[in-house]
Amino acid sequence: MVNGPEDRAGQGHQAVSGPVDVTAPLPSPLHLAGPEGPWEPVSDAVDSTGVAVVHTTWGEWLTVTLLDPRLRALLGHDWPRYRQTRASAGRLRFAVSRLVMKYTAGAVLQVPPDALDLAYKPGGRPHLRGLGEELELSLAHTDELIVVGVSGTGPIGVDAEPADRQAPFELLGEYVCTPEEAAALAALPEAERTLRLLQLWTLKEAYTKALGQGMRRRFAAFGFRRDGEGRITLAEDSEGARAWVFAAHLVQGRYLVSVAHRPARAARQVPSYDAAEFAEAGPPAAGVPGFPGRWRPGDR
Repeated sequence: MVNGPEDRAGQGHQAVSGPVDVTAPLPSPLHLAGPEGPWEPVSDAVDSTGVAVVHTTWGEWLTVTLLDPRLRALLGHDWPRYRQTRASAGRLRFAVSRLVMKYTAGAVLQVPPDALDLAYKPGGRPHLRGLGEELELSLAHTDELIVVGVSGTGPIGVDAEPADRQAPFELLGEYVCTPEEAAALAALPEAERTLRLLQLWTLKEAYTKALGQGMRRRFAAFGFRRDGEGRITLAEDSEGARAWVFAAHLVQGRYLVSVAHRPARAARQVPSYDAAEFAEAGPPAAGVPGFPGRWRPGDR
């Protein structure tokens, strides 16, 4: 069970092989079944911790996405890519994932989702055009699940995998694990070993996404361990490594979701923007103080 009690029996640092840590100062993922929310917990989470993670399935958003007459405006610069995606399932998943990102960011910034413009950094990492690092985004999807992470305090990465996905340790262990992690996993029963391997995989995916490196960084080149309090940390003993926090959860009873975050700034309330002025002038430049927001998700 992913969210079970932590194993604190050992002292000092240990290779990660027990239940994934959920004591890190990151909020639990929030389930949003559609554009109507409720979105207040998302903005509250960012106000209090600087971070929010939202999960849903593209099927839950499908009908409202297809019937929304504003779909082209909501997708904005992503509209051509949506139209050019040949597979219908892929096209719909693409549309829903972009709407979830925009509604989540809009809930935090208190502006309509169609006033936001998504862009992509080298490697495909999404960001909000014109907002610099004011609100950082990360996206993951697997099967039906869509996960969006937002942060107003520093880089964030999210990743997800089905908890029952077959991941043969004999084939993937050398690719995913450091020697210390591989030794810890090899000592476990096969079923538990597979789950722990998936947990490591999603943690490393989330971390490299937060770094903006994605699959370009070799997973076996860095590892995780537990500190004396049972929290998952990077195995590297440096001030930079200690700045990162991690968490993993089981959502919807069947998906592993991992989150990596580096709080580069103190938690604070993300500025909101006046909806009318935002729509007329576009997203403000990074660092420009916002205006009191008046829009809330659900407004038309």
